[in-house]
Amino acid sequence: MSATLATRSDAAEAVNNDPLHDSLADIYEDKVVIRLIQFSVVWAVVAMTAGVYLSAELLWPTIDFGQFWLSFGRLRPLHTNGIIFGFGVSALMATGFYSVQRTSHVRLYSPRLAWFCCYAWQLIVLLGGLSLLAGWNSTKEYAELEWPFDIAIAVVWVLFGVVFFGTIATRKIRPIYISNWFYGALIIVIAMLHIVNNLAIPVTIGKSYSLFAGAQDAVVQWWYGHNAVGFLLTGGFLGMMYYFLPKHSGRPIWSYRLSVVAFWAFTYSYIWAGPHHLHYSAIPEWVQSLAVVMSVILLAPSWATMINGIMTVSTAWEKLKTDPALKFIVLSLAFYGLATFEGPMMSFPSVNVVSHFTDWTIGHVHSGALGWNAMITYGTFYFMVPRLVGAPLYSVRLANIHFWMALAGTMLYIVSMWGAGVSQGLLWLSVDEIGELSFSFKDIMASMQPFYALRLIAGLIFLIGTCLMAFNLFKTLAGRHAVVVKAPPVDPAYAMVKEVAA
Repeated sequence: MSATLATRSDAAEAVNNDPLHDSLADIYEDKVVIRLIQFSVVWAVVAMTAGVYLSAELLWPTIDFGQFWLSFGRLRPLHTNGIIFGFGVSALMATGFYSVQRTSHVRLYSPRLAWFCCYAWQLIVLLGGLSLLAGWNSTKEYAELEWPFDIAIAVVWVLFGVVFFGTIATRKIRPIYISNWFYGALIIVIAMLHIVNNLAIPVTIGKSYSLFAGAQDAVVQWWYGHNAVGFLLTGGFLGMMYYFLPKHSGRPIWSYRLSVVAFWAFTYSYIWAGPHHLHYSAIPEWVQSLAVVMSVILLAPSWATMINGIMTVSTAWEKLKTDPALKFIVLSLAFYGLATFEGPMMSFPSVNVVSHFTDWTIGHVHSGALGWNAMITYGTFYFMVPRLVGAPLYSVRLANIHFWMALAGTMLYIVSMWGAGVSQGLLWLSVDEIGELSFSFKDIMASMQPFYALRLIAGLIFLIGTCLMAFNLFKTLAGRHAVVVKAPPVDPAYAMVKEVAA
């Protein structure tokens, strides 16, 4: 035992005395991480502002002043693309670049390529958003951008993968940490989904026609759409959770083996679940049934992950009293458990007949988007930014206020949409004794006004909280630069063994 420790100590000392250890290659590239965080926060404010405006538009449809670019049909995809690709993907790039360096003990494979991905992605989101306002729209959920942007997204995404996997390939430590598994699955699967779903024949610069048609097009679209939620908005953020929760709580993952099992179960099951969006359609019954079965199976790895996260922090509850970052991350796990329970339940045809096309689905989506994605991102940013610049958070008090506003906004939002959705579904299914609808569409929409008013209030609360976070983080970053962080020595027991030519 003592001999082993002595060997490890000698090896560590040798690494520290090695002049190459102080080379540029051993210094983490964190400036690009800071810039991606800044972009992510800006997109969060912009896209959520659009969402609040859309909520107001459902209450007062005339506030668009007859302008096409302010219409619901054009602003809604701008809102979703801004949240998913602007806020979400920028956050995933930031946290992926940050964590892969520290779990691999090397600098990013190509810092210049990482910077290119950073700025090119923001340009795509910006110009893509303007194209949506101009009326360029492929009409596919979460894939509304037309073919020039589809090609640009594929190129930048592949380059993002080159940087990420290149860093792993040059790692100094043998094990590949579980967070990198989730980030890796995100990159590979999203590339496949995006390319296949967006296969199209261009007609003009702003118009194309899909290679798929009819029921086949619907199946491909929801194979993409549901798995974009699965591997981007779920899998990618699970990678974020598996790195930052143990890091911030100061506790190891409760069960690393469980995390690996849950990863493979998650990856295999999720890819089949998309057709549960297509109940009572022309696609074969066995496809619909398979989607339901896989959706229910998904509950196991999802809740296993949630339990793993909660048990990880179970011995550090005292930190929740004073640490707003940890509050956000732990709360996100609760909403993750809620969303991943609700989704499989909504996949059952008997439930789907009530929930489909209603605001219940909107409530489900936002329980995941606000409660899971936004919460864990906010907590992660509160953790990362002070460490990136070597300065304390500008205001812990503002961060705590933000936490309670985010919680209140999320709860009010999803409860209002649940109420609206269940009401809509039941009223639409109501028929009189001769089989005619008991309520007109106009009457049902008029009855939704109180729910929509609550949603608007909820969105405003959440948006104001996000603006407080933006102010807090930018004040923390003001006038500061990324601190120099060197890769630490690697334990010889886990080091990569590379043959050196004589």
